Amino acid sequence: MEKNNSSIEGGSIIDSKMDEGIQEPKSVHFRSGNLTLAGHLYIPFDFKEGEKRPAVIVLSPGGGIKEQTSGRYASELSKKGFIALAFDHRSYGESEGYPRFDEDPFTKVEDTKNAVSYLTTRTEVDSERIGVMGICGGGGVAPTAAATDRRIKAVATVSGMTDQRGAMAEQFGDHKTLISVLDACSHTRSEIALGKEPIYYPLIPPADAPNVMDLLKQAPDYYFNTSRGAHPNWENKILPSSMEKLATFSALDTIKLISPNPILLIAGSKAGSRKQNEIAYETAEEPKELFIIDNATHLDLYDIDCFVSSALEKLTEFFGKNLK
Repeated sequence: MEKNNSSIEGGSIIDSKMDEGIQEPKSVHFRSGNLTLAGHLYIPFDFKEGEKRPAVIVLSPGGGIKEQTSGRYASELSKKGFIALAFDHRSYGESEGYPRFDEDPFTKVEDTKNAVSYLTTRTEVDSERIGVMGICGGGGVAPTAAATDRRIKAVATVSGMTDQRGAMAEQFGDHKTLISVLDACSHTRSEIALGKEPIYYPLIPPADAPNVMDLLKQAPDYYFNTSRGAHPNWENKILPSSMEKLATFSALDTIKLISPNPILLIAGSKAGSRKQNEIAYETAEEPKELFIIDNATHLDLYDIDCFVSSALEKLTEFFGKNLK
């Protein structure tokens, strides 16, 4: 046991290049159910034809796309020698899926398992050495996928929201408020069934909005900032009925099943999500590790260089050890 504190294609080798230190990924596509999902596949610069490397799938935060923090981590992991895949979940970015912006962690788990299947078709990938990591909401999806898909040999989270159900209960405060939200969500389902265009709520509220959890107060500075996470493929929208799914999803329900495969949970010491990671750590079975990065908030671990560097050092050690 470790609990640390610290300050539809596939099969062929691809070309990669370095432009001022920026790695260009290969655009790839794979199927998840009856939908085509779009991804970016990162191959290490020193990859040689005929090799089979360990691979890591990087899952986005809720509402995120592959050009944001998941792409950053995938690119950096490839520089450490791993093949890495970041992709758009169904209904997001360049992937298929309607209605759009459906934040459904249950189908995201299925997308993740299909991403694993896709990597097993790549000649560059050692299919016995596949890991998954998730950021924020992806940090709940990744452990849930790893609990039952035994092809995933190691799982890690960064600023993981491992208990969306608990977060929803905390956000809305009392049972009656949550029920009123769910009533509105159910109404939108009927509207779509009648042929009306879906309506969407803002995923990220204004920083000065009342009754907003601390995590979301930090989010505008990332998602609306062109020097950080703002991107033309990202839209500030969420399908109302997503709330129904988030209200019932928790990686804690199955996290014990990950064992005997290992799990690593990385959180900032100042992150609102730290408590969720501590609870997930206590709930998981060995082998497990909780790694706290001093002075980092939840969003700092998305893209702030010094904090991302600390997380990547730990991720490289973890996946290097467990995907050998």
